[in-house]
Amino acid sequence: MLPQLLRCRNLVRSVPWQRCASESSSTKDDVIVDFEDPDLPLPEYPKRPDEPLAKRKQRLLYQSRKRGMLENDLLLSTFAHKYLKNFDAKQTAIYDELINGVSNDWDIYYWATGVKPTPEQYETEIMKLLKQHVKNAEKITRLRQPELTYYRQN
Repeated sequence: MLPQLLRCRNLVRSVPWQRCASESSSTKDDVIVDFEDPDLPLPEYPKRPDEPLAKRKQRLLYQSRKRGMLENDLLLSTFAHKYLKNFDAKQTAIYDELINGVSNDWDIYYWATGVKPTPEQYETEIMKLLKQHVKNAEKITRLRQPELTYYRQN
């Protein structure tokens, strides 16, 4: 673990810092700094093929709320609250792969908001639904996460 931390520390020091936002007021001109190092091993998220659908939905509901960045906490928790209960097993698996298969939560945020193009692997019906949710055509105020609810299999 220590060698990985030291490598990462040295790598961060070698990256020249730059201002990430342009002088214009448009976010389209902002510089997005990606930090991908093929030498840093990322753990693979464990597959759970035998997990019951109701339990998987409960797990995904919780994971949608606890992303580590407020932007995704709000977007994914409101999305899961609105749509997850109606997902079938295939859609639930696609959503699981989306939020747990991506190693960088900023990628999910940039794809959902349209700042970066979505890779073909993640351009699914669930991502299209998430992008529609992010547009917020209903003009719903999303300042906090919805109350935690549990799904029971009917």
